Amino acid sequence: MEAIKSLREPIVCVLGHVDHGKTTLLDDIRGTSIAEKEAGRITQKIGATEISYNILEREIKTAFKNIPIKIPGLLFIDTPGHVAFSNMRSLGGALADIAILVIDVNEGLKPQTIESIDILKKFKTPFIIAANKIDAVPYFVNTSNTSFANAIKMQRREYIEELDNRIYKLISDLYTYGINADRYDRISDFSKTFAIVPVSAKLKIGIADILMVLSGLAQKFLENEIRLTYEKTLGTVIEVKIEESIGITLDTILYQGMLKRGDTIAVNTSNGPARTRVKAILVNSNRGLKESEKVVAAAGIRVLITDKIPVIAGTSMIKIDENTSEDEAFKTIINESKPNIKISEHGVTVKAEALGSLEAIAYELEQASINIRSAEIGDITKHDVTDVSTLNDPLDRIIIGFNVSVLDDAVQEAASSDIGIITGNVIYSLVDDAQKWLAKRKHDLEEQRKSNIPVPSKIVIMPEYIFRAAKPVIVGIKVLSGRVKVGDTLIDDNNKYAGTIKSLRDGDVSRQFVDAPAEVSCAIDGVVLNRHIFPGETLYVDIPENVAKQLRSEKLDDNIMKTLDEITKIKRKINQFWGF
Repeated sequence: MEAIKSLREPIVCVLGHVDHGKTTLLDDIRGTSIAEKEAGRITQKIGATEISYNILEREIKTAFKNIPIKIPGLLFIDTPGHVAFSNMRSLGGALADIAILVIDVNEGLKPQTIESIDILKKFKTPFIIAANKIDAVPYFVNTSNTSFANAIKMQRREYIEELDNRIYKLISDLYTYGINADRYDRISDFSKTFAIVPVSAKLKIGIADILMVLSGLAQKFLENEIRLTYEKTLGTVIEVKIEESIGITLDTILYQGMLKRGDTIAVNTSNGPARTRVKAILVNSNRGLKESEKVVAAAGIRVLITDKIPVIAGTSMIKIDENTSEDEAFKTIINESKPNIKISEHGVTVKAEALGSLEAIAYELEQASINIRSAEIGDITKHDVTDVSTLNDPLDRIIIGFNVSVLDDAVQEAASSDIGIITGNVIYSLVDDAQKWLAKRKHDLEEQRKSNIPVPSKIVIMPEYIFRAAKPVIVGIKVLSGRVKVGDTLIDDNNKYAGTIKSLRDGDVSRQFVDAPAEVSCAIDGVVLNRHIFPGETLYVDIPENVAKQLRSEKLDDNIMKTLDEITKIKRKINQFWGF
């Protein structure tokens, strides 16, 4: 028991793709201990579920004999998801000491699975893989409330083969993301291989296996990280609540040291670091919330503070005492509050409800090659809309909001502004929507640009479609390259004026422009057929020299650039330096 006294509970977070079973797995873990409802067996605290040593030992040893338990229990963060994981940070990086990545063994890796892997890699957090929904594999023989080690013994050979095929596919897919994994009971060196634990959250299969692997990894590889110390008292605020009857409470994960009623703490607010006092510490008990004089890490607690201050969730709580001065605590909070985000001169504007999620979405935007101009915590305000609407680059006029509201005055301001506002609570959907918005905006800008300036284009008069010889000439034309528009001026291959396009018709439909390749009817003003222009003749859209120079710096269609080269040669018959 000496080892237990020197260690705190490892903090565990659950991540994975939507609908792959994160919440159900957490419910199983909570339910395993709640089932007997014996005092002292489990304490479900604010924001976290604590699995005590006794419960851990009982659950593991019912399935696995001679497994020593050297940790005092496990503390599970109750909010699943990689965004919650990002928000729940300690001063050293991730709040969680170890994580469970839940993957549907039948569906494999999905967008949020990959996002979760990226986030786990970013924070260098060890994790195990819960291969969920093994009950949906063909040939499954129904069983429940048992370990995977026991359940697999009851299955037919066909099922075992089917499950192995899915797990091998999962192993292969994980390997492409740099994750070397295998089924946990086939691993000889856990320091080199990530453990896959097959489970059915629906039928409560594999929960003992999950607890056993987590405990084994924690006590073998995380002893330094979970060593209990009282030198400093540190916590992470995961939720801020304003309760009219009692004041402001902070749902907090205490991950180091001891906190007592009356202690002075430093917290981060929307106005910067601030100090306040602990008025009360609340924990859950079998009979509901109760007060506690002191709490030792690791624990999920609700802290009632003495001051009404706008504390920011996802930031640190630091006890001010003889070990940590107020100046030191404030400096730590200020440094921690600086987003680790690459900011560019041009890019999107990002708002999020907490620092961790701000960094999480920024990371995914960076992976998608989307630059960020500004990244801040808070709701989308009128000021944000006004700021973005005045930007010169139309591609910068977009605000992406994650888990935030768009305030009423911002909605009104946006209604009259040429900006995009994208909000949501699923990162990969937001990134996808941002990519679509940017692609559409680029397309619209290109269309507008093409409609405002002449495009290097080449046409030929079709001899078989001559309808009128003058006032205006009406002929059929074949558009070989570029885009011809109403109003374009034409030249021949000797740079002589060849008329102005008065109208374009595609069958019975009038067109303002036509993109190559196409065949349309064209009315050409200012010339006479067989005097100025001729059937079968190739004509070009006239391009001003300044436009030609501008187009040279842009990446246009190869055929358009080839046509621009031809026009340049025509122009240089008269001016050899044209276009330089």
